Amino acid sequence: MAGLELLYSSVAGSITCPQDVIVCFVHWEIVKSGYKCLGLGDEPRSGDKKSELLPTGWNGSKELYTLRYKSNDDKSIFLVKAITVDSTLIFNLMDSATEQVSDLTMNVSDYVDADHLQTFESVFKNAEDLSQKVKSQLLPSVPAPRKEDKRSREKSDNSQPDSDPLRIPTRHPQTSRQPNWPDPMAPFAAGGADLDPFSGRGGGMIVDPLRAGYPRSGFDPSGGLPGILPPGAVPPGARFDPFGPVGRHRPGPDPDHMPPPGYDDMFM
Repeated sequence: MAGLELLYSSVAGSITCPQDVIVCFVHWEIVKSGYKCLGLGDEPRSGDKKSELLPTGWNGSKELYTLRYKSNDDKSIFLVKAITVDSTLIFNLMDSATEQVSDLTMNVSDYVDADHLQTFESVFKNAEDLSQKVKSQLLPSVPAPRKEDKRSREKSDNSQPDSDPLRIPTRHPQTSRQPNWPDPMAPFAAGGADLDPFSGRGGGMIVDPLRAGYPRSGFDPSGGLPGILPPGAVPPGARFDPFGPVGRHRPGPDPDHMPPPGYDDMFM
């Protein structure tokens, strides 16, 4: 239990009862977990300073011990109280950030030899059991401060996905083999040929019979349609969908010239 002897030696002159011994031991376990003591009492004080040592006057009251702790990374603060009830010592720990509470109750005589309060080698009984009890019952709610040294940070920064020699590289399909799909986030991706008819892309619902790929030699809608539209009725270059056949005469019979046989038959 490295460090406990030095801590105990620094306060041995002020230890006057078995409860002091247990509070000193719990303080040591908290310091080992990555915390330092700020001072006495429930509220912060102007002279608070983080220290691994117990503050002056820490055992001024044998019925109630109150100590405050702060993590080494300054992200966690909690309050520890120890209450003496007959031969029992009850610890209560509250994390001020999360308001999580844990407690520990123990029989002082099970862990302290009251006849050797000033002798470190003889004062503790069942020290390993006491340490396990403090860690499992009082300190589980205490978040362990994150420890990250310079070497681990550099290793993390220099670690790249392709630096592992055993890593199987990701297979990327050849760009030339990928279909030329339109970008799904483009503003005219859906119905683009209709929304932007001048984009040059194929498809769409807008059909110009005069520009559908069929030969229309010599026909200019701006010159008018004989017997239908006078010249100049269609502006030059305008898009025009004729409402009738181009030219006055169509080859073959007119299907609308005569009604079919039985035209007046309602069951036809």
